[in-house]
Amino acid sequence: MRKASSQGAMFAKLVADRAGISSADMDCIDFVNVEGRMTAGRLAELTGLTTGAITGVVDRLEKAGFVRRERDETDRRKVFIVPVEERMMEMGRPYELVKRAMQQQCEAYTDAELKFLIRYGTESYQSMLDATTELNGSGKVASPRETRDRSVK
Repeated sequence: MRKASSQGAMFAKLVADRAGISSADMDCIDFVNVEGRMTAGRLAELTGLTTGAITGVVDRLEKAGFVRRERDETDRRKVFIVPVEERMMEMGRPYELVKRAMQQQCEAYTDAELKFLIRYGTESYQSMLDATTELNGSGKVASPRETRDRSVK
């Protein structure tokens, strides 16, 4: 799983480099692309980043043409981040290679196995989000000894 995750990160970095954006911004685009129109607060929840960091991300993505800001019609104080479909389509082209390979791979699994993989992926995402949020809030990285000491307790 770690190798697959690292390879996915390398693929995403290559796509991001070709699009002229950072890997972190690329990750945020993915959340907006999957979930659609959302507030900056929601993007912060999904990524575990601070709202201040998200403001910078959205500024860069808007400047690059991947998202636009849209005010809520009923509450003008609320602003949504909206994916720009044409740019998302451009960004998604390289992922067709991954999609085809994954579809072929999934054909070999039973429905029960696929349900397990979905559950595992969902729970893995939540674990990573929790760890990201905790690390982001603490402002420090635990040393290997601190991590080991915590796991023993």
